[in-house]
Amino acid sequence: MKPTARLLAVGVASLFLWNPLSAQADDPLVIATASPSGVYHVVGRALCRVVETPCRAQPSNGSSANLRALRSGEMKLAIVQSDLQHYATQGIEGFRKDGPDEGLRSVFSLHSEPFTLVVRRDSGIQSFNDLQQRSVNIGNPGSGQRGTMLRLMDARGWSRSDFRLIHDLPVDQQSMELCHGNIDAMVYTVGHPNASVAQAIRLCNAAIVDVQGEFVDLLVNAYPYFTRASIPGGLYGPDQPAVRTFGVKATLVATADTDPDLVYQLVASVFADFLRFKATHPALGQLTAQTMIRDGLSAPLHEGALRYYREQGWIEAEGMVHERNEQRRLAARGATVLD
Repeated sequence: MKPTARLLAVGVASLFLWNPLSAQADDPLVIATASPSGVYHVVGRALCRVVETPCRAQPSNGSSANLRALRSGEMKLAIVQSDLQHYATQGIEGFRKDGPDEGLRSVFSLHSEPFTLVVRRDSGIQSFNDLQQRSVNIGNPGSGQRGTMLRLMDARGWSRSDFRLIHDLPVDQQSMELCHGNIDAMVYTVGHPNASVAQAIRLCNAAIVDVQGEFVDLLVNAYPYFTRASIPGGLYGPDQPAVRTFGVKATLVATADTDPDLVYQLVASVFADFLRFKATHPALGQLTAQTMIRDGLSAPLHEGALRYYREQGWIEAEGMVHERNEQRRLAARGATVLD
């Protein structure tokens, strides 16, 4: 079975399991993910498979919802976008009313998540600028894709009034809405290949469009959690060209009071069977231990993760960690373009 087909099968089967964030039952490890059809949930399940402790990947409404569940104590572990991790750590953007989350901790970063613009081929949309006065799905409130889209709109100087219609659909609905002609385009910040994107291309004759321009340069240069990104050609069919865009990182985070031994066991299990973990999904294939403990992490490292990294000789001293995080915070504060 092809990778995209496997992902679609996982997404369909998981739809029957999607419940709101709920009590953690008897599983010592519960990892909040996102839509059952997205890569976060696939990766969450992969994390659970490598650890011997009972573990469950819990679907959710996305990164912002996960971060609020961590802050409230409803969840202990979650996968979130690197930009939203930074916002929660600093108490900015959508977390201004909450203030800085002093109890948020990083475990490691995961795959890159290119900002992906998917359009109907008959819409005539060939670039991000062509979205003006179109019907566009920007994602449900609390989702990482919505947060990235709103920041990109700010950089472009756009507001909701620049679109004909703005939709707030979750990712498991947007592909079919594109097929039915109810939206002209959808955005998704996600690792590839992805089941929702594959569905849109296969069923709706959709295409992925480059997201480039001075406004993208502005974001990448101003914020350390944004990076240049690309989607390889041929990933969704022989006629799909390589796509140039930007993106963030998926990151695994925890609350400071999460059992250090459980976090240590999870981290140790991932790196002890690293090749198997990376083989779970093509988006994980380029991971290295060096980038996972360095890129996209704004919150301090969790005690359990830090213990393992020191044992491996990957981090020499706690002071180095604090110095690195402080440098990132100062760099982000100096980038006042959109804050």
